[in-house]
Amino acid sequence: MSAARKKNIAEINSDYSKVKQEQYMKQQKKRRGLYRRLSLFFVIVAVFGILIGKTLLEQRAILQEKQDRKEAVEQELVQLEQEQHRLEEEIVKLNDDEYIAKIARRDYFMSEDGEIIFNIPDDSSSD
Repeated sequence: MSAARKKNIAEINSDYSKVKQEQYMKQQKKRRGLYRRLSLFFVIVAVFGILIGKTLLEQRAILQEKQDRKEAVEQELVQLEQEQHRLEEEIVKLNDDEYIAKIARRDYFMSEDGEIIFNIPDDSSSD
């Protein structure tokens, strides 16, 4: 409607129209309050959702780190068990006199009676 036409329309100043107008204003005020409360509620829910998501991602990263560390430690354990097994076999061998004599001849160039040792250099040392 145009502004000129609105001026020609007279307002009804009755109690009924005032009551209806007040009811409409209260309803609008309630609706705005409801929108504000709902907006605040959704903002709070979103903040908590973000915090929970962030916490879950951090915990997942920590868990992954710990699983990687566990795998590395398990591999190290296997290597140490193999080393322990090898050392136990070495202990058993070192209790044998013939094995000790073989090591002494090899590493310290010791010989038995009537034995002659020839020292042959490696190919790599001739450079």
